[in-house]
This record gives sequence, C-alpha cells and structure tokens, in this order.
Amino acid sequence: MADGAIPEPPVGVVLAGGLGRRLGGDKAIVELEGRPLALYPLEALHEVCDEVAVVAKRDTLLPPLAGLADLWIEPDTPRHPLTGVVHALRLAAGRAILVVAVDLPLMDAATLRGIASTDPAAGAVAVVPRVHGRLQPLCALYTPRALAGLAAFDEAARATDVVVGLGICEVQPADPTAFFNVNRPEDLLQASVLVKGAR
Repeated sequence: MADGAIPEPPVGVVLAGGLGRRLGGDKAIVELEGRPLALYPLEALHEVCDEVAVVAKRDTLLPPLAGLADLWIEPDTPRHPLTGVVHALRLAAGRAILVVAVDLPLMDAATLRGIASTDPAAGAVAVVPRVHGRLQPLCALYTPRALAGLAAFDEAARATDVVVGLGICEVQPADPTAFFNVNRPEDLLQASVLVKGAR
C-alpha cells in the first residue's frame, strides 16, 4: 500500500451462479428457516462492506434484491465457480472483492472481517481461508491484481488449483462452522439446527 494510503473497502460479492443440482435447483431461493439462502451471506457482507452485489447467471432464480444488492450478470459460459469471481473483479473497477458462496448461510461478519483485514503477503493476490485442511477459494478476498491471472483460467481445472497458482495468503479462521455449506437436502436440516443454535 503506497504512502500509507487507506485502501477502499472491498466490494462484497455473493456468488450465486451455480446450478445447485444436488439441492434440487437454484440455491439462492432455497429456504432455510423461512428465508432464502442468499439472504444469509448478503446480510453478513453488509456488516463488512459498503457495497454489495450478487453475481449470477442470466437464468439464475434469485429472491428480490431491491435495496439489498446490485445484480451483476456473469457470462453464460464457462460453468465454473471462478467465472463469477472474474466477472466481479472486472466490475469492481480496481477495488478488491470479498466473495462468499451463496450456500454458506452460517458465514458471519467477524469471520469476513478477519479475511478482509488480512494484508496479503508479498506477491500474494488473494487471501484464502483454510478450513479442516481445505482451502476455501469461494469465500475469500481477491485483490485487483488477481484479475490478470484469472482472466484466462483453465476451465477444466479445479478452482482451488487455479487460485493457488496465483499466489495466495492463507488464513485460519477462528470458527470453522461459518464455512458449513449447503449442497444437499440433508445439509439444510443440519444448517437449520446450526442457525437456531446461533440465535
């Protein structure tokens, strides 16, 4: 960071472009405790970021977003988790982005602040949490410098492998429960129990 300048806060981005096949359809509108799944990470991001957007495919079903977030339509192809990250970096106009996958209803502001406040090590272009031994590239901070390495990523490659190749700074979140993701109907039941416990 040059001359002690304070960086602009990142743009918060909910990644909602996935198909959600194992869950039976569009994840963003699946209800958890009577509320669409997308609203949970949106609310957490609003506590950390001044600007929040949802990145989704043109045909993605979403809950009403008026007053909650901008809608950024990502390209129809490729169908890859990093497509939304690349699109968000382009639309963020030189600002960092703090991304959260739509299927992380237990993500909280404290965890996101920990990621966003980590200064990437020299040469690193992203801050990526490691939880239970696995990197979490879909809940991470990407600096504008990440775009150069992501712009032409290999569509056949795993998101984790692509992101590691960029040069990352790893962090260990205090609460791994925040990274519980909802992929299957049975995950919704467990998430419901966890959400009630958090209340």
